[in-house]
Amino acid sequence: MLFNSYIFIFAFLPPVLAVFYVLGARSREAALSWLIAASLLFYAWWRPLNILLIAPSILINYGIACYLKRIGHSNPAHARVVLIGGVVFNLCFLGYFKYIAFGEQALNDIFDAGLPLTQVILPLGISFITFQKIAFLVDVHAGRIERFTFREYALFVLFFPQIIAGPIVHYREMMPQFKVASCRFDAEDVSVGISLFFFGLAKKSILADPIGRVIGPLYDHAASGVPQSLADAWIAALGFTLQIYFDFSGYCDMALGIARLFGIKLPVNFNSPLKARSVIDFWARWHITLTRFLTAYIYMPMTLYLMRRRAANGQPARRTRDAKVATFLGLLAVPTILTMLVSGLWHGAGYTFILWGLLHGLLLCVNHAWRLIRPRIWPDTASYNRLAAPAAFMLTFLSVVFAMVLFRSPTVAGAAMLWKGMIGVYGAAMPRAILSHLGPIGGLLVQLGVQPAWTSGTMFVGAAARIGVLLFIALALPNTLELLALYQPALGVKPAGAPGRLLRFVAWKPTGTWAVSLACVALAGILSLGELHEFLYWRF
Repeated sequence: MLFNSYIFIFAFLPPVLAVFYVLGARSREAALSWLIAASLLFYAWWRPLNILLIAPSILINYGIACYLKRIGHSNPAHARVVLIGGVVFNLCFLGYFKYIAFGEQALNDIFDAGLPLTQVILPLGISFITFQKIAFLVDVHAGRIERFTFREYALFVLFFPQIIAGPIVHYREMMPQFKVASCRFDAEDVSVGISLFFFGLAKKSILADPIGRVIGPLYDHAASGVPQSLADAWIAALGFTLQIYFDFSGYCDMALGIARLFGIKLPVNFNSPLKARSVIDFWARWHITLTRFLTAYIYMPMTLYLMRRRAANGQPARRTRDAKVATFLGLLAVPTILTMLVSGLWHGAGYTFILWGLLHGLLLCVNHAWRLIRPRIWPDTASYNRLAAPAAFMLTFLSVVFAMVLFRSPTVAGAAMLWKGMIGVYGAAMPRAILSHLGPIGGLLVQLGVQPAWTSGTMFVGAAARIGVLLFIALALPNTLELLALYQPALGVKPAGAPGRLLRFVAWKPTGTWAVSLACVALAGILSLGELHEFLYWRF
């Protein structure tokens, strides 16, 4: 069941909320139990088999967690073995459903093994659920979670606003909220929740989906070996970057809004990443909870292990500004690249995702290296921040757009075809209808090497205009977290000290003006649902 569907908006969410509020007025326990039942229905809507696949995993993980809690610190060695077994079980569960076919394809490609590809239907949200279960086991083993019941665990794992595509939440940030939630109608929660939901719906259906329909054929043509001109390649690259930006931003807003209707605040997962001035900053803004998970459970343990090993061998075990190249490579570059390789594999089973993860790992390493080198060649930090900010922003933006081609392309060859087009290998082309209307300027462009193309001039102009509008919205306007900051739309979001003039003017308030404006946004979003498209991150 999609958030951006009539059945969810009109047939599922309203009765679930109504029963939740009615039960909450009498019994919080009954209301929370109802929320678990509604989450199971939501998860099983597409395929009831999803429940039969995910339920055993939930039960096994709960059993492992209970055993870890019981043995506690009385037998650390045994507890560690149990934890490793639980993590391996979850990874194998995820690996079978998500990577078995890719593994067989890779063996065929490398060894010409001729293995028949296993057709496995991927359970919805398996990547997100698996990471949450692993984090729960690690936290129980570390003593960060001491008390939990099966109902609390089921509510944590199955809470439907975040079950399919995140955010990846921690038990200790969610369960305290459920324990104090009133489970009753609250005017502020409902107002903020509805606003977030329809902002997200508008981003998805009005901003993301239309540009997706434009750039889809360009990626298909590139994958089939059709060269793309300079303009078409950049339309494809910029168009998909903006499509996934507003698609994921829209989903995050909708998830935040739905959870808020139940009195729950989810953590921030998306915070204007295209405004970042470094790749490090980009990953602190894009899929924030995934970055948090990868840092806490993969990068840091790997780094600590390498530091201990280097210390045992008498080598420098700390990263400093004076660190040698070997220390930088051993303690930062290797963990970073391996962590981003995991990120790429987590996003999808395919060569393009692996290369996308490795590319971002290399970009992060370059960014970290520059942070170490820059003070030596440009010691005035204030001057650097003032003068280099535009170049840093542009370099980060272009790096992200360049990498996103891999994320969208069905094949590595298709991505390479588009990259060649982006640097002008296949020349520049413009629809003949546009060149003919440019008069002498069109003739000059032809003399400069711009070839007339038989593509639609209307499509070209429309795509360019839409990309311009989306860039303006993403880069110049405040995001929804900033608009609703006074009402803490997500965990970790607090009102800014002194908002700018634009933000003071447009900041969300429960007023008649905002009610009318939101009604228009909601109507436009709902009327745009004629042709449904799933959220891009639901496939992960």
